[in-house]
Amino acid sequence: MPKRRSGGLEVRLTRAAQRDIKAILNWTRKEFGQNAVARYQALIQQAVRDIGIDPERPGSQQRPDVMIEGARTHHLEFSRSRMGRPNVKAPRHLLVYRRRDESTIEVARVLHDALDLPRHLPAGFRRGS
Repeated sequence: MPKRRSGGLEVRLTRAAQRDIKAILNWTRKEFGQNAVARYQALIQQAVRDIGIDPERPGSQQRPDVMIEGARTHHLEFSRSRMGRPNVKAPRHLLVYRRRDESTIEVARVLHDALDLPRHLPAGFRRGS
């Protein structure tokens, strides 16, 4: 699992999150071109840094309705203001993550905001697992 130090906590991306990012960027390339890929990739990186600095940052939400205790979502929209220009106009994805221990955040998935979250989460993130 790749690790990214964020000026705060270590943020680890699961294989599923890595696949999500690759698929998002491939789709973005096909639909909007390479410049859009660079912008969206930078926004994802900023969001990962943001949750590493403050996992409970404004805009993040605890989701006890669908996930185990401590799991949260952070919509990429809330990291746009921390980006330089040019920026992503209307991001549609969110990070699904949880604190693993005192020094580590685990990003389980990077999902489109219209998806049914419980259906797309790893077993360890589902309620009752």
